[in-house]
Amino acid sequence: MPKLKTHRAAAKRFSLTKNGKVKRGSAFRSHILTKKTTKRKRGLRKMAYASPANAKVIKKLIPYK
Repeated sequence: MPKLKTHRAAAKRFSLTKNGKVKRGSAFRSHILTKKTTKRKRGLRKMAYASPANAKVIKKLIPYK
C-alpha cells in the first residue's frame, strides 16, 4: 500500500499532543479587532483542543504527525 499524503493545510493549522488530542488555534482573531474587548482578544490567544468528533477527521488528514 502506498504512503498517504498529508493534507498540508490541516498540518499547518493543527498539531497532535502526546496523548493524541488535537490542538488548534482560536478563530475570530484576524481582523475587525477594534470592537472586540481586550479580555476577549486575550482569551483568543490561547490554544484549544478540537472536539472528539472533529479530532477523528483531522487525524486522518495528518497521518504521520
